Amino acid sequence: MVSINQLKTGLTVLIDSTVYQIVDLQHVKPGKGAAFVRTKLKNIKIGTVIERTFRGEEKIQDAFVEEKKLQYLYHKDAIYHFMDQESFEELIINQKTLQENIMLLKDNIEVTALIYDGEILTIILPNFINLRVEYTEPGAKGDTVKAGSKLARLETGAEIQVPLFIDSGNVIKIDTRSKQYVERANI
Repeated sequence: MVSINQLKTGLTVLIDSTVYQIVDLQHVKPGKGAAFVRTKLKNIKIGTVIERTFRGEEKIQDAFVEEKKLQYLYHKDAIYHFMDQESFEELIINQKTLQENIMLLKDNIEVTALIYDGEILTIILPNFINLRVEYTEPGAKGDTVKAGSKLARLETGAEIQVPLFIDSGNVIKIDTRSKQYVERANI
């Protein structure tokens, strides 16, 4: 159990049998009345953010979330296979748990799994990954500025907006948090 004075950003807590991570908090000491904490909590499993206020005397159950390094192997239908980097055992994760991360999973990529009470809640991709552009409309001569963008299909099947000068076959760096183009990769 944790008192509201011990709350901090990044702490994982258990509220109504759901694991949340504190993404923002504000301690408020009004002129009249008791102090309270206004928080923004992210549901680790589904990614939604809620706001919750806790009074000074409340206690909150903290949740120990384990991080495990996994390597993506392959998928068949809605079942995705990963290998634990320490024990080398194969773990199976369903498509629902992976959410939007599916579109950026590349063979052999290392991810971090967040596990609570033996259940994999979600995976976290590396902040940046390099992916090959499978198809995009050809760029016109002189399209070297970032004035416009076009749709590109990547090797994983994801589709993102890229600058006009990117061509099919180019390898690009993508920010996995925003799912956006960063730069052309140097390989």
